[in-house]
Amino acid sequence: MVVGLAGFFSGLPLALSGSTLQAWLTESGVDVKTIGSLSLVGLPYVFKFLWAPALDRWQPAGLGRRRAWLVLTQALLAVVMALCAFCQPPADVHRLALLALLLAALSATQDVASDALRTELLSPAARGIGTGYAVAGYRVAMFASGAGALLIADHFGFRAAYLTMAAVMLLGVLNAWMAPEPASGPVAAGAFWPELLTSLRQLCTRHHVWPLLLVVALYKLGDQFAGTLSLSFFIRAQGFSMTEIGTIYKGLGFAAALGGGLLGGALMYRYSLGKALLVFGIVQALTNLGFLVLALGDKSLPGMMVVVGLENLCGGMGTCAHVALMMALCDRRYTATQYALLTALASLGRVLLGPLAGELVAWAGWAPFFAASCGLALPGLALLVWLKPAIDREFNPPAAPQAS
Repeated sequence: MVVGLAGFFSGLPLALSGSTLQAWLTESGVDVKTIGSLSLVGLPYVFKFLWAPALDRWQPAGLGRRRAWLVLTQALLAVVMALCAFCQPPADVHRLALLALLLAALSATQDVASDALRTELLSPAARGIGTGYAVAGYRVAMFASGAGALLIADHFGFRAAYLTMAAVMLLGVLNAWMAPEPASGPVAAGAFWPELLTSLRQLCTRHHVWPLLLVVALYKLGDQFAGTLSLSFFIRAQGFSMTEIGTIYKGLGFAAALGGGLLGGALMYRYSLGKALLVFGIVQALTNLGFLVLALGDKSLPGMMVVVGLENLCGGMGTCAHVALMMALCDRRYTATQYALLTALASLGRVLLGPLAGELVAWAGWAPFFAASCGLALPGLALLVWLKPAIDREFNPPAAPQAS
């Protein structure tokens, strides 16, 4: 229960500095270039591994190393969410951007503390089910701060939405306060940077490592580019209400993404890793064509449902294979460090492409924007066509069942 709730509170802030913020700014009339540029507030999620050692070495207050960091970050997150609520874009857009950056930094720090608590609290036998609870809690929280916040905003305004989320986050403080403190062992001193460099050197010794790292960075690039402004597209260009966005874009998308993850996981029992990456990559790229079709036509609720459903279903399958590749690349001696670096690499497109996306929409319109998102999926797929035999040789044991 503690682990699942920690996962929930870890996932709650993400949409509030991402898609929900994008919806608020779009409805407030902020120009699309500014909205695109605000994807950069997600940079703390990319660089959180740089300050993660502080959470191992320093213990605020007297609650124990893991609980103390959770209590501190969650209390500060509630305060920042409340401060966001009293901004009034577009007049306060710069202040809101700074608060969103602070929100992302605190959220990324909470993620580090939550992951550490889960890792140290769960016994080896309980890690599988415990991680499942944490992931489920994280996704439910993203739905709450996405669909739930938009539904509140449609009826009571974004101030009420952010204040509600701040109140929910305060419950996380209570959960962390009551959580058991794991026996985390002695605190390491001064070993972080040498270990980081050693793990990087080890990663670089892998066969085909540089093209594989390019696959990690490029595999979701088309989806990430489209996602930087897809919510603005449905609100500004298509004219959907916050209730429609919350129930369909977020609600249906949430269910489809879960289904896609389950389907992808089931198919990966039959497919080799290379085949799964290629097949799932192709179908997730093709779903971006649906956004292009919507951009060329008028508002269509059935069209939105089909496109959003398929995009999240196939995106969930792609995420399953993408995560499997990153896990396979990690050496067990340096799993935490290498996985953090790989996820940072995978997040670069989501964070850095926002300004380019805003410029493209402002200059050329929505149809060329979604056409470009389809094109951005091609380099990663081309690399996979070349690397598939090598991926299957290196990462699939000979006894594993593989489809031809």
